[in-house]
Amino acid sequence: MEAWKPRLWWGAFTGFYRPGARDIQALDRVSLFLYAARSVILVISAQAAIIAGLLAAGAGLFRWGNFIAVLIGFVVAHTVSNLSNDYFGFTRGHDTPDSPRMRYTVHPFASGMLDRRTLITGLALLGVIGLGICVYFIFERGWMAAAFAVAGISLLFLYDAAPIPLKSIGLGEFAVLLVWGPLMVGGGYAMITGELSGDVMLASLPYGLGVMTILMGKHIDQMDFDAPHGIRTLPVLIGERAARAFNIAVIVAIYAIAALLIGLGRLTPFAAVIVLAVPRATRAIKVMSRPRPAAAPAGYVGWPLWYHRACLAHNRVFGWAYIGGMAAGVIWHALASHP
Repeated sequence: MEAWKPRLWWGAFTGFYRPGARDIQALDRVSLFLYAARSVILVISAQAAIIAGLLAAGAGLFRWGNFIAVLIGFVVAHTVSNLSNDYFGFTRGHDTPDSPRMRYTVHPFASGMLDRRTLITGLALLGVIGLGICVYFIFERGWMAAAFAVAGISLLFLYDAAPIPLKSIGLGEFAVLLVWGPLMVGGGYAMITGELSGDVMLASLPYGLGVMTILMGKHIDQMDFDAPHGIRTLPVLIGERAARAFNIAVIVAIYAIAALLIGLGRLTPFAAVIVLAVPRATRAIKVMSRPRPAAAPAGYVGWPLWYHRACLAHNRVFGWAYIGGMAAGVIWHALASHP
């Protein structure tokens, strides 16, 4: 009987793309699936759910059961999306041995990392969980839940699975902004509370933009491979210098929009704690302002991802700081309401 290794499960969610993930023999079946699903990036979906939950708590409409369902649903959907992207990249011949995707971490299909049984079992389990959550919210919230579910599933399909995917026509980056901003944060809030909120949609923008910078950085890293293969991401369409300048502008916009929302009273003053992420933002901007080195520095993990890694490191800290500011606002309001 196969021994389970929970320590490896946690490792799949932390750090960057660990070189040890390539040692298939050292992994159990669960950790194989987690590494194959690129679980290290799933934190962005968990953060989106937590932001939605804190905004609901700030409005006095928080429901634990609905929040947990939203959190699990977001992570499940993201996992399915990662596996779907790899599947279609592999079957369309984009994930070749010289492709960036094959170099920064093990590929679940090309490497044979996932056998058919593990893949089908994992996807079936994720599908049952995701469908169950969708059905629950449709009964709970009606047409609103159905609309968000259709929008989310449609974007998941259109991003990489459609005959002409959004990723290949320069719209993938904006789709990510929409998904991790208004759809996840705004939709998550609606599922928790039963209400739509314009203020919540606005509050979702800084985080959605942060996730957009992660994908934009990755596509800049991959553009030398994508362009000759007909994958017309936004960096391929506008060029490397313009793409790097665009990503810098988006990072600046994250803080400008957050400051504006605080000034307008749409976010509590506690949200200003995002200044803790400014050093990481400065680091990301510095990295984005220069061409990528020709080769990986000694000991660097995840090459050829360079801009992607800097933007991911920034968004992680920004996301937790944004969450911390919102949590502080909720606690302050609760204490002020009960002297």
